Amino acid sequence: MAGRRKLPRSDSWWDGDLLARLPLADAAKRLVVLHEDNHVLAVFKPAGLLTQGPARNQNSLVDIVKQWIKAKYQKPGNVYTAPIHRLDRPVCGVVVFGKTSKAAGRLSEQMRKRVISKTYLAIVRGGLEKQEGVLEGYLRKREKDRKMLVYGIRLVESSYAVMTYRVLERGESRSLVEIRPETGRRHQIRALLASAGAPIWGDCKYGDGPKLRNIIGLLAYRISFRHPTKGKKITVVSPFPPNWPWPED
Repeated sequence: MAGRRKLPRSDSWWDGDLLARLPLADAAKRLVVLHEDNHVLAVFKPAGLLTQGPARNQNSLVDIVKQWIKAKYQKPGNVYTAPIHRLDRPVCGVVVFGKTSKAAGRLSEQMRKRVISKTYLAIVRGGLEKQEGVLEGYLRKREKDRKMLVYGIRLVESSYAVMTYRVLERGESRSLVEIRPETGRRHQIRALLASAGAPIWGDCKYGDGPKLRNIIGLLAYRISFRHPTKGKKITVVSPFPPNWPWPED
């Protein structure tokens, strides 16, 4: 994509597996902050890092963000911050936090009412037949492997999921697709794309690989929301990490 934003490789800000295992103070120094004010913090979550625990003997993004705030503002004791959404461990991109309980509550309400707009970039195996369209279905979790299965009809304990897509670029073996989810279901992008015959590159849970190190081809690229106290629209865009598997080699 033209105009893509990449940050330097040097400090491993993009290596979530490393940040999960570093001493917390060192991990916090590598946190990439994309937006900050008195009420809102938006950061880059690298693939390989849990958004929120539990992770035995490992840092989560929440742990790192709290340590970053504590160090920057020299706050003693506990620090309040709450993520208003999560990304799966192998997914990278923007995550937004409320820095106060009021901000977190108002942002979460925007999320529930679908006021918040999210755009993802997905690298898929092969490609989708149409240049743009809608993918939808009913998702139900299979307990043995916690995989979300897609059905064409409503079943017991299933949830409706829908998203729009637009193919941005096509390569020899994979394509770059823009995704705009209209619902907020677990694994909905990964499951719906796989059901359409275009699984996400590197997503062995919903496709057949290829297996990548700690990352799949899904980036939470852009998020727009209303500031919880000022009401103005804020848009935050993610950088592209060096291990993002596009364009094709």
